[in-house]
Amino acid sequence: MKDILVIGGGKIGSVVAALLADTPEANGYCVTVADRSAALLAQLTPGGNPRLNTLVLDVTDEAQLHDALQGRFAVLSAAPYHLTLRVARAAVQAGVHYLDLTEDVASTRAIRALAQGASTALIPQCGLAPGFISIAAADLARSFDSLDSVRMRVGALPAYPSNALNYNLTWSTEGVINEYCEPCEAIVDGQPREVPALEEREEFSLDGVLYEAFNTSGGLGTLCETLAGKVRTLNYRTIRYPGHAAIMKALLHDLRLKERRDVLKDILEQALPATMQDVVIVFVTVAGQRGGRLQQETYARKIYSHVLAGQMRSAIQITTASSLCAMLDLLAAGDLPQRGFIRQEEVPLAAFLGNRFGRVYAMDELARAA
Repeated sequence: MKDILVIGGGKIGSVVAALLADTPEANGYCVTVADRSAALLAQLTPGGNPRLNTLVLDVTDEAQLHDALQGRFAVLSAAPYHLTLRVARAAVQAGVHYLDLTEDVASTRAIRALAQGASTALIPQCGLAPGFISIAAADLARSFDSLDSVRMRVGALPAYPSNALNYNLTWSTEGVINEYCEPCEAIVDGQPREVPALEEREEFSLDGVLYEAFNTSGGLGTLCETLAGKVRTLNYRTIRYPGHAAIMKALLHDLRLKERRDVLKDILEQALPATMQDVVIVFVTVAGQRGGRLQQETYARKIYSHVLAGQMRSAIQITTASSLCAMLDLLAAGDLPQRGFIRQEEVPLAAFLGNRFGRVYAMDELARAA
């Protein structure tokens, strides 16, 4: 068994720990969940599983973090994005493999620099988007002789919207605000560009439901660099129900809450209830030349909340946690390089979907009946 440290015992970290600790001993994991909140950790009931433990840890204390990393195979960061780089540095110093869920572009660039000369693997952006969406898009792209456009759309939405934002809190509030505020990478007319968040809104229908999509930061992962010079159009947009973007723009720009993100975080967490009844939509469209003709292919999935590892989980918990666990599994099995910076799009889609954790993405329309 391999010893794993999970940083962050919140909505995603707790599910990651449960999935890993639930694996068979022959190729399983011993997991310690670390968080600064003893009260939060107390809610993670191991249920008699000796392979699931908790540790009160302040990540900002370098000595504590260093001690917690000793002897681990890997550390998985499910902490807020602004702590990502701190954990990555400590992992490199301790000679421990590092994986995270960050959507923050600046953090990922810094981690790539850290990976130069590192003795272990650094694999950021292992969630849904960035993460699985890049694996799916890259797989479609490989089937073309040359590329014209790659359009990636992902949304984590309430199955039953009931407020003006048509949204419920299913993920990190800080993460959502960050991706609504920071510049977004794209390739426009063959050239890398930064485009503003919440702009370039579009509408589309899927299974008879109307959605909107708009620019958000971080979802492309490293695909801008991977496909530079190979594609005319590359972009990533977040899916929401119509009307969401207009309200968020008013809050962030007209009321200037972009400059007071802590205030907006408090407002959203006090006003928007969480829900376990959600749906994750993955929608990728790639167009290009194949056999001398311009052709298009689409990859589309809907994943609903259902029971996983003995408990009801939201769709965003299932998809995000499973992606991180699948990448760890592939690393532990020797199917990924054991050192340096690893991009999500380097992972074959078939290998990901064939993994015991990644297979949740291979099951269409999971859920309504579960």
